[in-house]
This record gives sequence, C-alpha cells and structure tokens, in this order.
Amino acid sequence: MRTFELQHIVKQYVEESSTELILQDVNISVTPGEFLCLMGPSGCGKSTLLRIMAGLMEPTSGHVVGRPDRLGFVFQNFGLMPWLTVSQNIAFGLKMAGAPAKQVTRTVNRQIEALGLKGLENNHPKELSGGQKQRVGIARALAVDPDVLMLDEAFSALDTATAEELRLDLLKVWQETGTTVVMVTHSPEEAAQMADRIVVFSARPGSVDQVITNKLPRPRHLRSAEFFKLVDRLEGYIRSQ
Repeated sequence: MRTFELQHIVKQYVEESSTELILQDVNISVTPGEFLCLMGPSGCGKSTLLRIMAGLMEPTSGHVVGRPDRLGFVFQNFGLMPWLTVSQNIAFGLKMAGAPAKQVTRTVNRQIEALGLKGLENNHPKELSGGQKQRVGIARALAVDPDVLMLDEAFSALDTATAEELRLDLLKVWQETGTTVVMVTHSPEEAAQMADRIVVFSARPGSVDQVITNKLPRPRHLRSAEFFKLVDRLEGYIRSQ
C-alpha cells in the first residue's frame, strides 16, 4: 500500500429548508503501516469522514487520492448478519470476492483462532456476547486481508474489561500483520494507548485542529506519568472545542 490522502474534504447535508456543514476543508494523509486515530467532540464528523475514506459515502467536494483496493470496516454496532453463523459471517466478504472454497475455509479458521472464537463457529449472533460479536466483526474485516482496517468507535459499546481485552488483541494483530489501521474514537485514553498519530478535530463543522505524534514506546504503560500526561493533553484539546 502507498500513502493515501484526503484533500480538501467538505461534507454538507442539504434539506429542503437548510444546509448543515459537517466537515470543512479536511486534509489528512495515511501512511502505510501506521495506527492512526481520529478523535474529537461528539458530532464533529469523525464517523462521516471515516465513511468517506472508505468510499461508503461521497464528499460534497474534495478528493480521496490513492484509496487502497482492499479495505476492512468494523462498525460500532457490530454489523453482523443475524441469519449467518460466526463462520459464515467471517467468510462473507471472501465469498463475495469469489475466493476459492479452500482459501475461505483456511482463512476463516485462521481468524477464528486469532480472535479467540474457537468453539463458536456455528453460533449465530444472538447467541454471542457483545465482545464476541465485535470479535467476529474484526475477524470478518481482517479476513479479506485489507490494506487498511477502519474501525468506527468499535469498542465504545462494550464494558471496560472486554474493550481493553479487544484493544490488546487488535494491537497484537496490527503488530503481526503490519496492516494500516484508522480508528475513530471519542476516548483520549484509547487514542493514547493505540495510536502512532492522533488527529484531533474541532467541533462541527469538523476540521483538523491538531495532529499529534504519539512518541510513547510500545508496549504502552497505561499507569505511567507520560501516558497520563498525553491523556490530559488530549482531553484539554477536546475541552477547548
């Protein structure tokens, strides 16, 4: 994958009697292999921008240059198909792409092992906990071997312990595969733990307020003075919006 860029992205919604500006002149580059977090106050357009990056939504103006061919997307609300089993949900993207049956089986088994889903292969989403559902969502996104994995507040609906376990699993997968990750989060702690770079947005209409390089060494020590200092810095940016 090469670097891809958002250039002068504007997004507005036009209704019969009003126009609402969501994003205003957003410019961001995404570097191969990095873990990039997008954060900002509620309603600033982070999730809208992520969908524009993924090609799920068109900007009003501006361009996405060099978007990779293979993208994986993990939704906040899991986005699983309730009539499919765990294995079938994970296999869905591969089958849609026409992958051979043996490749599908091999990849699904690998993702089930990597995401701690062993023994749940034939369960349906209604039989899973929230954390298990999100594991399936991440496994499905990774199964297509994406150049970029995109996550839209993927852990915000989970309890604290489950979210932390999944964050550590995601970091392990990222470090093992070198996949580029772009993650929307509202949590300064999550951004400080996960990201190489953190893009902080202004309040709506969202624009880039700060771009912070996270120099904390990995693995991150979440009780260190340096970690708390970065969290405080990020919280200060959000409060100032």
